[in-house]
Amino acid sequence: MTTLTTASDRPEGSLVDVTSLLDFATRNNGSLVNVENAEDAEEEKPWPDVSLAILRGCILGSIIVTAIFGNLLVMVSVMRHRKLRIITNYFVVSLALADMLVAMFAMTFNASVQITGRWLFSYFMCDVWNSLDVYFSTSSILHLMCISVDRYYAIVKPLKYPIKMTKRVVACMLLACWLSPAIISFVPIFNGWYTTDTSSERRQNHPEECVFKVNGGYAIVSSCISFWIPCTIMTLTYYSIFKEANRQEKQMHSRLGNAMLLSHRPSKDLNNLNGELNSAGSSKTLTLNEISTDQLHTPTKDRNMMKMKREHKAARTLGIIMGTFILCWLPFFLWYVITALCNSCPCPDIVIAILFWIGYANSALNPLIYAYFNRDFREAFKNTLQCAFCSLCRREPSDLEALDFRRPSLRINDRTFESAEYTERV
Repeated sequence: MTTLTTASDRPEGSLVDVTSLLDFATRNNGSLVNVENAEDAEEEKPWPDVSLAILRGCILGSIIVTAIFGNLLVMVSVMRHRKLRIITNYFVVSLALADMLVAMFAMTFNASVQITGRWLFSYFMCDVWNSLDVYFSTSSILHLMCISVDRYYAIVKPLKYPIKMTKRVVACMLLACWLSPAIISFVPIFNGWYTTDTSSERRQNHPEECVFKVNGGYAIVSSCISFWIPCTIMTLTYYSIFKEANRQEKQMHSRLGNAMLLSHRPSKDLNNLNGELNSAGSSKTLTLNEISTDQLHTPTKDRNMMKMKREHKAARTLGIIMGTFILCWLPFFLWYVITALCNSCPCPDIVIAILFWIGYANSALNPLIYAYFNRDFREAFKNTLQCAFCSLCRREPSDLEALDFRRPSLRINDRTFESAEYTERV
């Protein structure tokens, strides 16, 4: 006899099993629908992500290429032209090397993250990238500080410059610029001293992520060494440089104007002046021959004026470099310290990326500043590029040494001609 089993006669466990099976099937169907909808959405809108990645790649790639080839051009130009081999340019070449390494080992990894949206390398390479980023960026900033100190002695204390800035001193300063950044880069990062406990645990659990989250102590120490102390020194030195440069320029124009006025006074007035000086007991008599215009432009005075103008032009160029450096790195270090000390101060990822790349852009701007504001570097760049293209085209480059020997005489003639025009106007 067949026994019919009703719902009330079934065991309680069977009801639970049936209910759970129904719930499981419903969830699976829902998840399948969601997956299908997500796949459809991805298939419908693939182009905005790809186009955005291409746009980012073009912008970031142009910054990287400009930084690499621009700084390489600086180094090659100084090596090729004897005229640029001065003590200040030793720092400039070393700075160009640091900026080029920033582009090669810091910008490239960051660009890969910005384009793909994720970290493509290993856990160990994340520490390597963070260390190289801090190391080369700090080295670049310390080079700018050393350049400001070099310019300070060259303009404010020119008599002490040959004694203070010897080749040995310059070598020690450059060595410090390359060794000291390791204290705040490789040592604390590979030992895990730079980050918080929460961030360290997250990195252990998610090795595919590479987030540079620092603690408050490391943020203060590293930012002081990398930015705040060098920036303060540069600001003070360039303030002294500009004060001294303005004083020397006013003094130079005052002496030149007084000499020109004396040289164009009538002979009668000069005779009266000679008589007044003689009656006053002066041991020297002024004559027209002694204050002739020929003595206003002696070779020694011309060389001194050319040297002073070169120093002032170099100071102006390097001052523009310092101003660009502050504009590029100040926003980043303000964010760096504030977010490290304030745990409840979130910042969007896009803002963080922009701050990073504004700081990176400083490494690409320095060669452009040289080319635009310094005529010696501009001519050296032109000749170097000309030689590079001529070697590809198998043509002979122009003779730069002839240009170097010819240009000082042209400067003197131009200045003499300008002085003659000024004399006629007076």
